[in-house]
Amino acid sequence: MPKSAPGSSRGPASRLPRRPRRAAGFTLVELLIVLAIVAVGLGLVALALPDGERARLEEEAERLAALIETARAESRVSGAPVYWQPRRGDEPATDAAGQPLQFRFVGLPRSLPLPTRWLDARTEAQVVGAPRLVLGPEAILPPQRVRLSLGSQRLELASDGLAPFGVVPPEAVP
Repeated sequence: MPKSAPGSSRGPASRLPRRPRRAAGFTLVELLIVLAIVAVGLGLVALALPDGERARLEEEAERLAALIETARAESRVSGAPVYWQPRRGDEPATDAAGQPLQFRFVGLPRSLPLPTRWLDARTEAQVVGAPRLVLGPEAILPPQRVRLSLGSQRLELASDGLAPFGVVPPEAVP
C-alpha cells in the first residue's frame, strides 16, 4: 500500500473544489483613490510656489533700490549731481569697455563702478514722467517713480524725495 508524504492527502478532502486564488495587485478603485490624492497634493504644491517672473522682478526691484540709494549717498557725500537712466532704444547696447549696458549712473566717480545691467536681460525700466532719476546732491528731491516690467509682470519703485526708494504696493500704483 503506497503511503503519501505527510501533509498530502489523497482522500475525499482533496476532491473538494478549490477556491480560486485572488489575483495579486490593486483594484481599479484603489488606484483611482491614490491618483486623486496625488492630484490634490500636486495642486496644493503648485499654488504654494511663487510665480517665477514675479519673484525675479521683485529681486530686480530690490537690487535697483539698493543701487540707487548707494548712488544717492555718494552724490550727497561728493556734492556732485548724479542721475540714473535706463537705456533708450537709440543708445548703444554696450559701454566703452564692451560690457552690456541696460541702465547707467551718470555723474558717479570712476572709483565707484556700479552695475549697468539687469540680472534678467528681459527686464525693462521706464522712469515715470522724466527721462532719468535725479539722485542728488540735494537732500530733498522731487518725488520720482520707476516702472519695471518682466514679461507680463509690472512693478514700481518710488520715493517721495525724502525716503529711500522702495517697491510700491500694487494698490498704490496710479
